[in-house]
Amino acid sequence: HVQLVESGGGSVQTGGSLRLSCQASSVTYSVYCMGWFRQAPKKEREAVATLDKDGDTGYADSVKGRFTVSKDNTKNTLYLQMNNLQPEDTAMYYCHLAVNCYSAFDFLRATYDRTYRGQGTQVTVS
Repeated sequence: HVQLVESGGGSVQTGGSLRLSCQASSVTYSVYCMGWFRQAPKKEREAVATLDKDGDTGYADSVKGRFTVSKDNTKNTLYLQMNNLQPEDTAMYYCHLAVNCYSAFDFLRATYDRTYRGQGTQVTVS
């Protein structure tokens, strides 16, 4: 079954940068979206950045202009470049894969019957 392994989290100062990686394995589906979600303590999980099979991307308003999602298909790896990090970006970041997802924009808001999630990587900004 699909496995997603995140890495790259850590502690940075306000204004700093981090790049998260999500290594995907055993992905046999032809139609799916991938994305980054985050959850801070006592807050709801929120979508941060998404990418669909056509390479289109979607971003939460709070990260537009600061975060960039990309994918290296040769390595089956999803990335999240995070610049100008702010304390409100502090959260556990999770990589998600949603099967039969056609739109990065929809993935920001919709839920899908078959979704996989990694264990997460912590990002702390102070």
